[in-house]
Amino acid sequence: MQLHFSPSMRSITISSSSSNGFIDLMKIKVAARHISYRTLFHTILILAFLLPFVFILTAVVTLEGVNKCSSFDCLGRRLGPRFLGRGDDSGQRQVRDLYKILHQVNTEEIPHGLKVPDSFSHLVSDMKNNQYDARTFAFVLRAMMEKFERDLRESRFSELMNKHFAASSIPKGIHCLSLRLTDEYSSNAHARKQLPPPELLPLLSNNSYHHFILSTDNILAASVVVTSTVQSSLKPEKIVFHVITDKKTYAGMHSWFALNPVSPAIVEVKGVHQFDWLTRENVPVLEAVENQNGIRDYYHGNHVAGANLSDTTPRRFASKLQARSPKYISLLNHLRIYIPELFPNLDKVVFLDDDIVIQRDLSPLWDINLGGKINGAVETCKGDDEWVMSKHFRNYFNFSHPLIAKHLDPDECAWAYGMNIFDLRAWRKTKIRETYHSWLKENLKSNLTMWKLGTLPPALIAFKGHVHPIDPSWHMLGLGYQINTNIESVKKAAVIHYNGQSKPWLQIGFEHLRPFWTKYVNYSNDFIRNCHILES
Repeated sequence: MQLHFSPSMRSITISSSSSNGFIDLMKIKVAARHISYRTLFHTILILAFLLPFVFILTAVVTLEGVNKCSSFDCLGRRLGPRFLGRGDDSGQRQVRDLYKILHQVNTEEIPHGLKVPDSFSHLVSDMKNNQYDARTFAFVLRAMMEKFERDLRESRFSELMNKHFAASSIPKGIHCLSLRLTDEYSSNAHARKQLPPPELLPLLSNNSYHHFILSTDNILAASVVVTSTVQSSLKPEKIVFHVITDKKTYAGMHSWFALNPVSPAIVEVKGVHQFDWLTRENVPVLEAVENQNGIRDYYHGNHVAGANLSDTTPRRFASKLQARSPKYISLLNHLRIYIPELFPNLDKVVFLDDDIVIQRDLSPLWDINLGGKINGAVETCKGDDEWVMSKHFRNYFNFSHPLIAKHLDPDECAWAYGMNIFDLRAWRKTKIRETYHSWLKENLKSNLTMWKLGTLPPALIAFKGHVHPIDPSWHMLGLGYQINTNIESVKKAAVIHYNGQSKPWLQIGFEHLRPFWTKYVNYSNDFIRNCHILES
């Protein structure tokens, strides 16, 4: 930028250099030969004001010189609309055109044989090599997104299936524990000693004691339930545990509690084969469930073959897998409906599942007035949790089936198995067992179209009108479903329940929830240590 004064001092010219020589940007004429100080002062002020704009203009001219665009023309085209409050809408127009193309492509079929890149870097490489136009790019982008969505969906279903198999299998450590303890039963007289000792046998039917019933074939899980109950009790000397297991696990289960007593509590271990009442004549439905080929295929068959995964959601698929757990045709799972007959001398008991942990003294449960009801249970329709605590009858039953629609209310509140207070005296005056049997038979006749989820649905029907709700703080559910379970709530609950697939003794258990269970596992025990039982 240069200033030129005419020889006569009658004009001042401001010019800027460019590739074509100097360009005069501004010329100021002076009216008289003699310049007054006031005029000179005003001139300097004007120059001080204009020079920054001249500098910007010069920069614009220099940058646009490459495009052979005259400075004032470019400045007018580019800055003029901005001064008037309007910008160049070419970018907006391009965006509108792209939206239009994407909308058109979304409603059309993807061209047959279109090559779909495997990654974003491949997409960029293909664009460079093939010079995609906007329409082709949109088709490729859509095809990529659809492919990735399919892959993600298939991976999710595969994950659910693998989790189902993991949840249904027996971990190597627990299988080892059962085998070693069974061997100990045959070789060690201490492992075969009578449980409880003969002098304590009368206490097994003494109703002044607190009787707990546990039905399981998992020795490790049973040990945690019993240990946590005894350690949390204010009066462990008043506790009597009745542990029921199957024939193959009986020797190992007996060995464990014979070699690891929980004094002063009393533990009785019985196998189903030792109950004279459990005959095929008294339990005809279970024989049908175990022997009917269609039912066995339902629980043990291939759950993916022939299934149209595009018509279901991962959550619905997970629910179906959960319903097909083989435990639902196990006699041990159905035993709870026969408690009054199996323990004819007991008046009141607490039934526990094997995937729970006791964290508080449960003796106050015996003081709860059930108001003439039979089953004291936590209701599961009062919470926000969609998996566990917001369940009504419609979540368990198929209300398109005429029998279900006729007899049940879809909005009726469901309740939880896992920690239940049973008044056996009141129970024996009802026909709960017969109702359970009749509905189970109807579901078998209907090829399991009335409900899918194991033993709870027929129990919801059988105990209808016989349930007394207890405070939810007694029984917290969902630790086998919810990775986001509130830890503070877990700490406050009397009983925590790992219902769901992610059991704490499995590798798929939630790491942050497992310590509440493992704290009751004796890792110094030789059998536990030698079988390399999972330790968190």
